[in-house]
Amino acid sequence: MADSFGKRFITTVGAGILGSALTLGVVANTDILQAKTYNEATAGVTESSTSPNLIQTSANSPTSLSDMVEHASKGIVGVSNFKTTGNRFAGSSELSEYGTGSGVIYKIEGDDAYIVTNNHVVEGAGKIEVTLQGGEKETAELVGSDALTDLAVLKINAKLVDTALEFGDSDKLRAGDPVVAIGNPLSLDFSGTVTQGIISAPSRSIDIKTTAGNWEMNVIQTDAAINPGNSGGALLTTDGKLIGINSLKIAESGVEGLGFAIPSNDVVPLLEEITKNGKIERPYIGVGLADLADVPYMYVQDLPEEVKGGVMVASVDPTSAAGKAGLKEQDVITAINGTDINNSMELRKLLYSELKIGDKATLTVYSGSQKRSVELTLTSNSPVE
Repeated sequence: MADSFGKRFITTVGAGILGSALTLGVVANTDILQAKTYNEATAGVTESSTSPNLIQTSANSPTSLSDMVEHASKGIVGVSNFKTTGNRFAGSSELSEYGTGSGVIYKIEGDDAYIVTNNHVVEGAGKIEVTLQGGEKETAELVGSDALTDLAVLKINAKLVDTALEFGDSDKLRAGDPVVAIGNPLSLDFSGTVTQGIISAPSRSIDIKTTAGNWEMNVIQTDAAINPGNSGGALLTTDGKLIGINSLKIAESGVEGLGFAIPSNDVVPLLEEITKNGKIERPYIGVGLADLADVPYMYVQDLPEEVKGGVMVASVDPTSAAGKAGLKEQDVITAINGTDINNSMELRKLLYSELKIGDKATLTVYSGSQKRSVELTLTSNSPVE
């Protein structure tokens, strides 16, 4: 029963391993993820080789919107994701362009230029190609990525690059502030498209679905037009400061002007860690999860009436903290350190926001009607070398 249960929920519920990076699904040749989709906007610019940092508006900012756009566009690139198609066993496989998005050059360091884009733009790529403003194409190296925050860092040779965008302070944004988005909607045929709007809300929490589970993302809401292909592009203030990376859009009938960007103040520290480690390290329990709301009644019928929410263990990594602590498939986790957990998103949020690697955690667990406490020490999601 345990084996069939684990397989069923891994395939039907898509439970991810806790501690692994959460990712956003990508639709072939488009950046919109249907109901809630990552989108992109535009970024601020300076010709600089320094590391990314938060800066205030400077006195020598471009004096007109068109001047700013002309300058900023030099730091916006197209990003193409190539995947293998055909049958490699028949000798007919080849790399073909699967989808396109946008990216922002944010740092020039020595011979290298660093680009930020969305993880879902490059996820699963066999090859990543960057198209510069002048049409030059460069094969990019994936430095690292984090699907949970939908960010990825690319690196190309800086020989054709002379402009890197500067980050602004997203905490200073107010509703009504004018902003500009620059990116490549629909395809690279529309590269460098500029749209203008305002900050609709400087801070929103949006529930998103990723390839490893659900997550609550902090975003900037804007009415600047964002379309498929803008993902990974820049959201800019009118003086050219990069205050967001376009990542999300609500694509529903009758809904317009609801685009979202990852705030620059969230982006900067994440880029630094991704560049250093190739990923974001987070606490790791070692279980795959299924929300109780998605579990057939036959698997939860023995739970006590007082259990109103929680997550069921769909799989266990036997070498993980959970495996060593004795967690089993079909166990139900209802709380961590006394804080109730209603679903997998709440568990991840608490785990990643309130706890750190090396912390001890006490899980409240039900095996059928039997309640027990399970103590474990959180490890890293990075494999031991």
